[in-house]
Amino acid sequence: MTDAVSSGGSDDRRLTPRASDSPTPESPVPTPELRASDADRERVAEVLRDALAEGRLDMEEFEERLEATYTARTYGELAPITRDLPAAGVTAPAVSLVKEPAETGAWAERIVGGGGSSSWAVAVMSGFQRKGRWTVPKQFNSFAFWGGGEIDLREASFADREVEINCIAIMGGMNVIVPPGVEVIVRGIGIMGGFDHREEGVPGEPGAPRVIVNGFAFWGGVGVERKLTRAERQRLKEERRQEKLDRRAARKELNASGRDERQEQYESHREMLEAHRELRRERYEERREIQRERREARREERDRRRNGY
Repeated sequence: MTDAVSSGGSDDRRLTPRASDSPTPESPVPTPELRASDADRERVAEVLRDALAEGRLDMEEFEERLEATYTARTYGELAPITRDLPAAGVTAPAVSLVKEPAETGAWAERIVGGGGSSSWAVAVMSGFQRKGRWTVPKQFNSFAFWGGGEIDLREASFADREVEINCIAIMGGMNVIVPPGVEVIVRGIGIMGGFDHREEGVPGEPGAPRVIVNGFAFWGGVGVERKLTRAERQRLKEERRQEKLDRRAARKELNASGRDERQEQYESHREMLEAHRELRRERYEERREIQRERREARREERDRRRNGY
């Protein structure tokens, strides 16, 4: 996005906005030097929100472009922000559903059968991770001695409707992360250690797999927690933000008859600033959550060293 904005060159083709970037479809293409209005910036922000909801932009790109939108002063600065996004009314290319079926995220599609992409993991005075897109076999074996491991099933596929994860933790620890909707059964044995049973008893969704956590912990522990993926958390935040914007728009329509044009512009500008502040506030809360998780991990590491393992 930064390369598309000229800082002093003379190539007008790079600065001249497309017809879709103009204030209205009927108006001529504005010159790059003309000042942009709050309404122009809000139209660009709306295009960015649609692109985020459709998956064309990730959260980091969305925040970067949104900040550039609110700080843009001219059409020449606004035009490159949406240059690589479809204009309003343009139909996206059709995707073949025969050769490349779209993923819906249903549980039936995540139970793929066959063998797993990884069937074991070992950490001796070190650590291991199994996360992201991988296939959990019917039985996954893991071992940690003076170390730790993370087994993340949130984006994983499953070889069977019921999978078993065996965890042997000796003076170490492991953490099993499952997505919402999965039934969890914990059968491990702990001696001067333990297995986390907090997620047991939560009924699974129809068609969802069952995860059995089994094993043995000596001077160590095995944790089980249920979390949403970061992409899902961002999607829910964006849905809540869009609902708030829709409610504000509805209230604005109800009260529009009693307001003059200047008051409407003031309210629109204030709502834009409020949405921007809320976006930055949520980003700050997300960073605090990441820092909290890191502090917890460091505290657990200090506890393991203090206890002699």
